[in-house]
Amino acid sequence: MGKGGDAGVKANSAATAKLEKYTWSEVKKHAQPADAWMVYNNKVYDVSNWHEHPGGAVIFTHAGDDMTDIFAAFHAAGSHNMMKKFLIGDLIVESVEHKDQKQRDFEKAYRELRSKLVMMGMFKSNIGFYIYKQVSQISMWAAAMAMMWYSENPLVHFASAMLMGLFFQQCGWLAHDFLHHQVFKNRRYGDYAGLFWGNLMQGFSVQWWKNKHNGHHAVPNLHNSSALATDGDPDIDTMPLLAWSVTQAQQYRELQADGKDSAFVKFMIKNQHIFYFPILLLARLSWLNESFKTSFGLGAASENAAIELKLKGLQYPITEKSFITMHHIWMFAYACGFGRFSFLYSAALYLTVTASSGFYLAIVFGLGHNGMATYDADKRPDFWKLQVTTTRNITGGHGIPQFFVDWFCGGLQYQVDHHLLPGIPRHNLRKTHEFVESFCKEWNVQYHEADMYDGTIEVLECLKTVGSEFVIDFVKDGPTM
Repeated sequence: MGKGGDAGVKANSAATAKLEKYTWSEVKKHAQPADAWMVYNNKVYDVSNWHEHPGGAVIFTHAGDDMTDIFAAFHAAGSHNMMKKFLIGDLIVESVEHKDQKQRDFEKAYRELRSKLVMMGMFKSNIGFYIYKQVSQISMWAAAMAMMWYSENPLVHFASAMLMGLFFQQCGWLAHDFLHHQVFKNRRYGDYAGLFWGNLMQGFSVQWWKNKHNGHHAVPNLHNSSALATDGDPDIDTMPLLAWSVTQAQQYRELQADGKDSAFVKFMIKNQHIFYFPILLLARLSWLNESFKTSFGLGAASENAAIELKLKGLQYPITEKSFITMHHIWMFAYACGFGRFSFLYSAALYLTVTASSGFYLAIVFGLGHNGMATYDADKRPDFWKLQVTTTRNITGGHGIPQFFVDWFCGGLQYQVDHHLLPGIPRHNLRKTHEFVESFCKEWNVQYHEADMYDGTIEVLECLKTVGSEFVIDFVKDGPTM
């Protein structure tokens, strides 16, 4: 078994010798970070213990699997050259028994569609668009600051707080675009723009976000393969407050000391459809906490993140810490009315900003994936079907115009298209959607879209159904109290 760089020794000798041939069942045996084999274009690579991967621990979400499509989604052209040192052999294509000819043709077709979109220039950003977005962002921030600075009217102060919450949400979309390298193909430029809009202006750690978001993109709505595994989607790791499937709730139960659920867990999951919106209002507090801990080495949100920080540390340690600190300083001054307000009044303003921002962000996140299909990690479908069936597009409707949805959601109204092609800038997603929609119809792959109202009802119905099934399961196993 190779160990990351050690695999390169094997690969270098393989360059002058005939490569080994491996069956799919052999590849599947190597599915842990310490023993990780992956397939790319029918070549087998050993990346065991390669924690130096520039993208972090997300690489291990596809250990023992085919990474061809997720690699293409996240890497620039030519990046595969870096993989040569990990090459250990060829895959015996005939051993992949779970794929028939129709499936092979389907995979070939969606890879050709991606190549077509590259040739059409859909991956090229419009710098003018992003200059406009950044100027409008700074204008929004300046307006909120001016309202707090010049006015003595409480209504204006709380309107400013709501506007600042909206500013934070829109900062999230800008940082998202830059950190997906939709704007700059030079990754460092994108990272520094992300640090500005993420750490300094929004208060969220770029490294915390990257680890979490990259994992989400790689395996959306996937449960961990076991209660102790970390190969699932971190965005649905919301127990004990919310369960998106009974499987998720059962895995949480397995981690408890007595293998059972407390009365608190039962109460929360039974009523999770009621608590959903109150939890969204507090979401930003949790994200600020995780970001601060990540930046200052006080903890990690997941086992993958903990391993990444232990072995690699912060990618931008000085900038992360400085910008997070500066964010809290200017936000403290703002909430205090620049020294004019009482403690309780300042706290009320701060909570208004925080709650509104958390709600604005999480409502879009929730509509994107919550209430859609979930899968066990070892039973995931192909890349295209996984991304499409776990994702919901958001449309205008119920009195909400499409132009507002487009602005409010920051490109994530085309969540399906973004997940399939995360490198495409948001201003090209509308045109991209036409090709994705046509392709899905041609290959009879059903994708889902709903307006904000209907989508929210779907999310709440999912929570209520899972909660009811969980309680039935709880009663069957017997209460703990």
